[in-house]
This record gives sequence, structure tokens and C-alpha cells, in this order.
Amino acid sequence: MLNRLKNFLTTPAAPAAKESTGSAAEPHVDPYMLGLKDAALSGWFDQQNGELYRGFPVGPEDTVLDVGCGNGGNVHFCAMRGARIIVADIDAEKIEATRQRLEGSAARSVECLVTDSAPLPIPDASVSRVVSTEVIEHVDDPQAFLAELVRVGQPGALYLLSAPHPSSEELQRGFAADDYFRKPNHVRVIGEQQFRDWVTEAGLEVVSHGQYGFYWSLWMLFFWEAGVGFENPDHPLLHNWTRTWDVLLDSPRGAAIKEVLDQVVAKSQVIVARKP
Repeated sequence: MLNRLKNFLTTPAAPAAKESTGSAAEPHVDPYMLGLKDAALSGWFDQQNGELYRGFPVGPEDTVLDVGCGNGGNVHFCAMRGARIIVADIDAEKIEATRQRLEGSAARSVECLVTDSAPLPIPDASVSRVVSTEVIEHVDDPQAFLAELVRVGQPGALYLLSAPHPSSEELQRGFAADDYFRKPNHVRVIGEQQFRDWVTEAGLEVVSHGQYGFYWSLWMLFFWEAGVGFENPDHPLLHNWTRTWDVLLDSPRGAAIKEVLDQVVAKSQVIVARKP
């Protein structure tokens, strides 16, 4: 179930079925596209500055490793910047989906690895950018996982690491599906200080530590209540919430309100770090 959720959050969805409820005057808002809009306001996918995330620039001279790449949303941005791409995931189907997604891109090269990352089949100090988003909450040994990411980074390499924020995880308790907090899904809830400690103990310097995603935290909560499937999340709760958030972001103080709410309940916490 959680794999389907991650795919929904990171892969463009097919056109949604026509709503069976609601006024014909209310336009459908694609939750994925709205999620991209929300993420951009939080510093993701900055084409102008060439940053995958605020403070994480990617250029054609970089070699980017994405561990737990899913269907390749993050590395697609990096490929468009002309970087060399290495993707690693335990799921062969996701690796193939990413390979197809990057076909014909501006990437210098694309290498695809099906691996559990213990260890990574990559030489020491061989990459300049390491990305691993929403992965560490799944692994059996977080410290060993981070040590392996640090091993393959060059001196001065930048790291973009994210994990579910505890505020959103606690919000889901009692409402999420039974397997949400069970292996192979979220086997731990990671506090902010714990996340920072793991990263610094692995030998990295934390450059920034932020959070975002109030929109998705509430969307997930309403999803559990709606009782629909990820393949076609068609329910008034989800449609109405998506429309509300869309209207909010377009309002004069929408971005400021979003920023405040992201500090209250965030889907994700994001660390940018540097290898000395």
C-alpha cells in the first residue's frame, strides 16, 4: 500500500475520472499537479537557479546518485540539468520505470542499479550529489545506511535527505491502514533532533533542516477516511480539500499561510548536508 502512495506522490497521474458528486461549476484539481505547485513554494524544482531543492544545485558537471529513486521524479530534474545519473532501488519495476522516464533526457549518462544498498555497488568518493528521499524510515539499520551514502560521496559532496516528519506520522496514527507502520513500510518515526544526530554522526555537516507538506499530511488523513484506492482516489473529501488548498495558494497571503501551516504539521523534513 505504501509503495502505491509513494508512486502517487511522485509520478504524474493519469487524467482523473469525472467526479460523481459536486457541482459541475467546480473544476477538477489534479492533486499531483497541486502537490508540485506546493512543493515549488517550499523550494523544490527551481529551474531558474538549477536547484533540485533550496541549497542543492545540480549542474552538468555533477554525478547524481538517487538511492530509493522510486519512479524517478527527483532524478528527472537532475537529468534535465545534464548531470550524470545513477539510480538505485530495491524494486526492479521502479528502476525500469525510471530508466524509461529518463530515455532521451539531457543526462550525460544513466546507470540503473537494483540493490538493497547494503552495500551500494559504487566506488568510494565517486559522486558529487547524493539524494535519498523518504527511504530511511524503511531501512533496518539507519546508521549503516547513512554510512554507505557517505562512503560514496566525494569530499565536498552535497546530500539531500528527507524523512517523514513526526507531526504528520502522529497525525496518521489510528487512521492509517494497518500496514502503514509495519515492515516494509514505516518501521520507525524519526524525530527532528534524531535525524540531525544521525546525519552528523555519519560524518556530514548539516547545511539546512526544513519541513514542508501540510497539504499532503491532510490529504493522506482524508484518504484513509475516504476508503478509496490510490489508483482512483475519487471522493468528495479529497476533491474538496484539493480545491480548498488550490484556492488558498492563489490567495494574496496563501504562501504565507502555507508556510505557517507547514511548521505545524509537515509531511516531510528535509536536510541538506555536505561531506567535509
